[in-house]
Amino acid sequence: MPKLSVSLALSLVTIASSLFMAACENTTTTNNTGTNGTTTTPEASTTTTTSSAKGLKIGSLLPTTGDLASIGQQMVGSVPLLVETVNACGGVNGEPVTLIEVDDQTDPKAGAAGMTKLATVDKVAGVVGSFASSVSTAAISVATPNKVMLISPGSTSPVFTEKAQKGDFQGFWARTAPPDTYQALALAQLAKKKGFQRVSTVVINNDYGVGFEKAFVETFEKLGGTIVNKDKPVRYDPKAQTFDTEAAAAFAGKPDAVLAVMYAETGSLFLKAAYQQGVAKGVQIMLTDGVKSDAFPEQVGKGPDGKYLLTGAIGTVPGSDGKALAAFKKLWQEKKGGTPGEYAPQAWDAAALLVLSAQAAKENTGVGIAGKLREVAAGEGTEVSDVCEGLKLLKEGQKINYQGASGNVDVDANGDVVGVYDVWTVGDEGKIKVIDKVSPQ
Repeated sequence: MPKLSVSLALSLVTIASSLFMAACENTTTTNNTGTNGTTTTPEASTTTTTSSAKGLKIGSLLPTTGDLASIGQQMVGSVPLLVETVNACGGVNGEPVTLIEVDDQTDPKAGAAGMTKLATVDKVAGVVGSFASSVSTAAISVATPNKVMLISPGSTSPVFTEKAQKGDFQGFWARTAPPDTYQALALAQLAKKKGFQRVSTVVINNDYGVGFEKAFVETFEKLGGTIVNKDKPVRYDPKAQTFDTEAAAAFAGKPDAVLAVMYAETGSLFLKAAYQQGVAKGVQIMLTDGVKSDAFPEQVGKGPDGKYLLTGAIGTVPGSDGKALAAFKKLWQEKKGGTPGEYAPQAWDAAALLVLSAQAAKENTGVGIAGKLREVAAGEGTEVSDVCEGLKLLKEGQKINYQGASGNVDVDANGDVVGVYDVWTVGDEGKIKVIDKVSPQ
């Protein structure tokens, strides 16, 4: 997000947190996974899962409202499910784990305010979050000076890698979804494989969109492709509600395909405008993880012939192929019914790394978690995919190498992981289906 927005958010958070804390916090029983609903101001709403005042306290900072709500709501159940599982097998460092859930509303100001409350009022040691890269940018600016470990299950902007290399985060940042340098590479390879020579881009104007655009352009050109609008990139305002001008510009020049890096709410309006203008006819739409939800084709809508406008669109999304995936899906089915949605495995793994690292450190602090994270995620210890088994071995003084649901989660020095990507498409009936997997090479 722009520096001005971060500065503004940080200047408001102290006032914001004191004003909304008493009004919006809701203490519930251990099994409560709900939120307090939508607020009308950018102040994060919270739910507390009460266990023990003595034990490890962690937070979640995920969007159940706002532009990414359709995907955030799919992942938000993972963290309380992990906490419930851990508490059932003895907790961490001899005490139950307490979870405080915050809806960041896909808004950097709400995310900064929520992170400030989690760090300074609730005094959590670690946080699972956020999803939007712009929100994580605001949140990490609060987490780092307060020595709170922030592990994102979905913020994929390459900017985080660059800042981590400079030491900006002091080790208090990691993510369980790979950065967009890898997804951009996978998508560029997919475009080349399908014979697209001339591609235009349109992206949401924030860390996620602009970072993805940069990585894709560099990679696609190296593969011999041409970016039609390279000199006039189309970047739309995340707060905009009409997109006629931007849609016309993105599809100008008769490209073979248009890469659209968007969030679901604004992205559906953009693509609807493109179809209504007729500029999308005959052009392949290529999408990314930011819109991959079952509701998205319906959001974009149908044409006069009754067919879904997005029929035939293709995209990529970080996939899951970890050793813990089958057990995670089974547990989700037993506890919640159905199957876990996008990024749910990544959110589970982020929470798992927090509790395992705290147990390895034998202390419930952000400093302890940050110091042991890479050891439990990518060390030379015994491979374990069951969190309770991992906690048991750590309590016995042994070392572990956690194998997650999303992947092996081998977190590197910059807090990054490498993963696989699902290739998906929209069928005639408006249903999204995965048709292939691709690994960036």
